[in-house]
Amino acid sequence: MPAPRRVVIVVFPDVDLLDVTGPAEVFALANREIAGREGPQGGARAGYLVQLAGPAGGAVTTSAGVRLLADLSFAEVGGVLDTLLVPGAVDPGPGGPVARIDRDVVRWVRATAPQARRVASVCVGAHLLAAAGLLDGRRVTTHWSTAAQLAADHPEVTVDPDPIFLRSGNVWTGAGISACMDLALALVAEDLGEEIALAVARQLVMYLKRQGGQSQFSVPLSRPPAARRDIDELRMFIADHLDGDLSAPALAQRMHLSERHFARVFRQETGTSAASYVEAARVEAVRRLLESTDQPLEQVAAACGIGSVETLHRALRKQTGTSPAAYRRRFRTTG
Repeated sequence: MPAPRRVVIVVFPDVDLLDVTGPAEVFALANREIAGREGPQGGARAGYLVQLAGPAGGAVTTSAGVRLLADLSFAEVGGVLDTLLVPGAVDPGPGGPVARIDRDVVRWVRATAPQARRVASVCVGAHLLAAAGLLDGRRVTTHWSTAAQLAADHPEVTVDPDPIFLRSGNVWTGAGISACMDLALALVAEDLGEEIALAVARQLVMYLKRQGGQSQFSVPLSRPPAARRDIDELRMFIADHLDGDLSAPALAQRMHLSERHFARVFRQETGTSAASYVEAARVEAVRRLLESTDQPLEQVAAACGIGSVETLHRALRKQTGTSPAAYRRRFRTTG
């Protein structure tokens, strides 16, 4: 029976609870899947040994108020690691959450990372990796709410706030907060194959095992809530009627506004034009159908209100930089 892959998850005061327990649960379920397929004595595939390591060992209080018990202190972590997983913590700020930089954690991560086959950050843990110098010259992601802070603090790092996770060599970075599960599933897929990873996703009752290039949030969630309730209601209407007439005149009529007044109000409340918003919502729907179905492109275009296949090609390439066929090959997740 091969030795298990040693995964060390960093814990420290006010760490985000799910950033720790989410990946740990994914690795535990992967072990269960292996045991179920190859017997309790194991087989050719190594599972995982998950350990929590903190500055001093013992109990650590998370941001949720739940206490975790670290298996090891930083000083007690020795030997070779398979995976070093670094979650994060935030403090409240006037403009939103601010990633906390714990210098003791940064020093230990910088010293320990060379012992690991791969290093991964979860959510705002990317700020700790960046402070340790592990992200220089890499394209990375983090929670969307602190992406601007990461880019400003570390101009040598290319920050992409959209994907749910990214890989650059042996360094992985994930968005937050539930995206920690997607990142952990991707690590399992790399180690044990897609079949095991998908089985774990089913055990977790996850809608699907999302791929790294997918967006952290949907079009409605990517825009701040509107001050006007009628604009928020219109956004929901758009999402529910993508195959209908969502032209500016039709939307203005629905709002009982002149086209000019409607255009001004919509941009003021959402930061974009109605046409751009509708196109983005329709392309998101296209992406979901490409990911989850084998429908012909003509049907996809019609269902999403895109119109023709040619228009679908142009719209998808504009927003994702790829063709429908290439997108489907990369992100198709269900049989």
